[in-house]
Amino acid sequence: MIRIKPREVMTLPLPETKEATLSLSAYGKIKEFVKGVDVLALGPGLTQNKSTQALARKTISKIIRPMVIDADGLNALVGHLKILPTTHNPQHTLVLTPHPGEIARLSGLSVKEVQADRKKTAQRFARDYKVTLVLKGRDTVVADYKGDLYINKTGNPGMASAGSGDVLTGMIAAFMAHGLSAFEAAKYAVYLHGLAGDIAAKRKTQISLIASDIIDSIPEAIKKSS
Repeated sequence: MIRIKPREVMTLPLPETKEATLSLSAYGKIKEFVKGVDVLALGPGLTQNKSTQALARKTISKIIRPMVIDADGLNALVGHLKILPTTHNPQHTLVLTPHPGEIARLSGLSVKEVQADRKKTAQRFARDYKVTLVLKGRDTVVADYKGDLYINKTGNPGMASAGSGDVLTGMIAAFMAHGLSAFEAAKYAVYLHGLAGDIAAKRKTQISLIASDIIDSIPEAIKKSS
């Protein structure tokens, strides 16, 4: 439920569980709706309700659309990585955006092992599961199944606040909808997301930074980088 609805947001009412989360029975309506969309962003705010997680897995495995998967979409994949495509399909391109704890749960590594070699962890996962992997954190790593690699240098610790990752998910999806490849979309989104955070931090300070400050600074970041 969106208590205060932004005017730009279009909503699609879907069947819910008794806990007021999305139900697996919503799949049919989602399947019809996505026939008219270019990219699907899945995960933020979904919750770990069993029915909702089953819906996430069914959507990931059955709906052939480019997707950005984050947050509870990633949690739905823990122990279920076999549902990811075994070969690359340009119509079913997947971008996963885990933080170190999430990639540790997905891969069976410890967070310490992940952080010891972030680049290798991202590259191996991307190669093994034919995805583009965005390993968030300081010096965010973007890697894809073809061996492309980007290490980001923008951003600051103040961005480690609720909603910041959701902003990044939306930016990657938006760039993919504009026709960029998954790797290009992730690379540019990560860079601009961090730059917007740096611009916002100069105005608000790192300690006061919230996700909406990053959103407000995206236009300036785009102008600065063009």
